[in-house]
Amino acid sequence: MFVLPPPPRYPTGPGGYNGLPAGTPVPMIETNNIITTPSGPEYQFLVGEGLYVLKDDLHLATPPPHPSETPITNPNPLATNPQPASAGTRLTLLNLDVNPQNTALYRTNSRSDGARGSIQENRDESQSSTDVRESSSDAGRISSVDTPLATVNTNTPAFGEGNTLLAPVAQKDVNKRRKPKNNMTKSNSSFISRVINHEALAKKLQERSRDGLFAFANVNRAFQWLDLSSPTKTEYLSKILFTKAHCLCHDVNKLTKSSAHIDVVMGFSTGEIIWWEPITQRYTRLNKNGIINGTPVSQIEWIPGSENLFLAAHMDGALVVYDKEKEDGILALEDEARPQSSGEANGTGRPNYTSEIHVHKSVHSKSQKANPVAVWKLSNHRINAFAFSPDSRHLAAISEDGTLRIIDYLKEELLDLHYAYYGGLTCVCWSPDGKYLVTGGQDDLISIWCPSESPALIARCQGHHSWVTSVAFDPWRCDDRNYRFGSVGEDRRICLWDFSVGMLHRPRAASVRQRGSISSRPGVVPLLQRAETSGTAGTNGTGRVRSDSNLSSGGEKERVLPHPVEPRATTATLPPVLSKVVSDDVLCWLGFTPDSILTSCKTGHIRTWTRPSELAQQLEEKMEE
Repeated sequence: MFVLPPPPRYPTGPGGYNGLPAGTPVPMIETNNIITTPSGPEYQFLVGEGLYVLKDDLHLATPPPHPSETPITNPNPLATNPQPASAGTRLTLLNLDVNPQNTALYRTNSRSDGARGSIQENRDESQSSTDVRESSSDAGRISSVDTPLATVNTNTPAFGEGNTLLAPVAQKDVNKRRKPKNNMTKSNSSFISRVINHEALAKKLQERSRDGLFAFANVNRAFQWLDLSSPTKTEYLSKILFTKAHCLCHDVNKLTKSSAHIDVVMGFSTGEIIWWEPITQRYTRLNKNGIINGTPVSQIEWIPGSENLFLAAHMDGALVVYDKEKEDGILALEDEARPQSSGEANGTGRPNYTSEIHVHKSVHSKSQKANPVAVWKLSNHRINAFAFSPDSRHLAAISEDGTLRIIDYLKEELLDLHYAYYGGLTCVCWSPDGKYLVTGGQDDLISIWCPSESPALIARCQGHHSWVTSVAFDPWRCDDRNYRFGSVGEDRRICLWDFSVGMLHRPRAASVRQRGSISSRPGVVPLLQRAETSGTAGTNGTGRVRSDSNLSSGGEKERVLPHPVEPRATTATLPPVLSKVVSDDVLCWLGFTPDSILTSCKTGHIRTWTRPSELAQQLEEKMEE
């Protein structure tokens, strides 16, 4: 039987703890997750395909603040003094794929010994990660939840291709994966407060079903590794408590994960990043004490097709590319790699973030011995989220200033910039085929964008009563013409939306273009087609990209960045096919699996809504085919 260790007790003093009145009992760390199965009509919702029913509600143990944290002197929610960054519970899902992926599609990046950081965690930290090599069997590979429309684009070049310092290194055995250098369970780092592993972790991993679902989840300063396919899913496989930092985001590498190896990266409210391998319980800290960027990490994702590189969005408006195996270095601004802004050209000295991105360090730089690999400054406002396109060529980034930027991250250039109706944008997602983007924002609206069209905004979706916090497409209910996506918001509401190519009414003047994917439109140069360098065809000599509007109007016209906001009167408005309050707390994440919809909230509740039985059976049969 799995017995949890006794929770540590926090001392109570006459002055109270963490802002609590004197004499108030100090809360204990909750060590047990709780699962309930509510029933009743309020735990069901009906859509056209059938009835969705709440299967279970898993409440993750939420630890109180660490005793060493600075007390919050003003709990007023309207206070303007800086507060520590926090986020609700978000999940990263994995399932075991019986059929291994083609190893020829793997890309590995070179690694070199960089300058070692000055922050010491333990005696073994001076050991380079390149010295730690462990072989692993590849009996089965773990992949993210497989989607029917997900395909691998083998024609897409690797990120940083052409830079010999980042050229792939041939491996004799692709099953050998480099591990992080430090032992998590034996660490004496002040950054990590406590690590609790299941006493039968190795046995549970060996006996579990390969088609089961893993989940990584954050809640305040705790991070849990769960097996959602286990009959005792309340028992976490591993739980980490951090000292003063909250884990805000995390991601798993889709190329390197196997039954014996999983690469997880976590971004924290302190700006620091951890590369963690949960099976061997080894980890490495990156951006220690914010040596590269000291602002919180709002989102982090592995770059498609790369084993080593991942992208982190910092809240100062910068996107930073890190290499998991390189040491931290001090960023030196590379003026020769940064495009000249129109503000600098005019002598104002103020950067112009509406016409380009500022490459503070290029991926093609010859200085690649240490992190960061690349740094792109988008604006002075926080980046709330970003998403890689399915063809692994474009990046959609949204900011607190209400901008949607579409970037060709392979060539580090801004392609398009759009604005929200008002307020900031909070979440973004590509459709499985890469034709559409959906964004949610502080205007309580969801916008549907088709980047290959002009204007790109094709519909606004009205149904939420507060800020939208997460959007996601349901790939099992999408095809080449019909799409389903879902959204959740601070109104504690889940909304489901259906749209098709034919149902979206467009103004006649704006519907001249033919809908098509970004990467392939026969005979037409798409709007996201890359422009040549400054002074060549396709530009006006200042780095701005020209529109391909001459294809329809016969004239040559410069595309203006940013694009003007489309009036609501001339944009299609879509109602939801479902709108229902499904939580007592603010919802913050939404995900789809073949047999369920998952939602999570800021207080750690993970709810699983099963699909209609007939629909779930059809999807399961489709996956088997």
